[in-house]
Amino acid sequence: MEPDTGNDKRALRAELRQRRRGRTATERDEDTVALTATLQRFVEEREIASLTAYLSSVDEPNVRPFLNWAIDSGIRTLFPITREDGLLDWAVGDGETEREGLFGMPEVVGEVLSPLAIDDVDVILTPAAAVDRHGMRMGWGRGYYDKTLGSMAKRPPVYAVVFDAEFLDEVPSERHDQPVDGIITPSRILTFRS
Repeated sequence: MEPDTGNDKRALRAELRQRRRGRTATERDEDTVALTATLQRFVEEREIASLTAYLSSVDEPNVRPFLNWAIDSGIRTLFPITREDGLLDWAVGDGETEREGLFGMPEVVGEVLSPLAIDDVDVILTPAAAVDRHGMRMGWGRGYYDKTLGSMAKRPPVYAVVFDAEFLDEVPSERHDQPVDGIITPSRILTFRS
């Protein structure tokens, strides 16, 4: 890793964290309603029957109302389970039953499936700190999704869920960073590659 790239990433992550923490309750509530509608439209238009998602933390775009809708609609939903070796296992969840996982992030409680369980889902919804106009995703620095996506021979479409202001002209990237196929924000669905 080039020192400047690592420093650039750390600085941008700090700025994005600060922006997220500075959002008002009204802004968060409005974005949650809009994001839920956008995610529902995305799933319905593409006739998605199975997906991966994540349990959003307090500062992340709130996908929880969408997850409740998806599960109630019979969409098979897999959630990541972090492992100490830097890989992700997956579990089918109900969107409600959770525990604290590694790094204090929420994780579902359920039967743990292998990393290969996501090979056949229709779409992977991933968290991100930011995504740029080329589809390069910048995560929060632990590399779980980069390792997972980079290890897949044939991966389903991957869409990062971010706030509108986190779609940037460019994000610093390194060789191991994995691009996404599109983004979903409260106001839009944008596809970079199909």
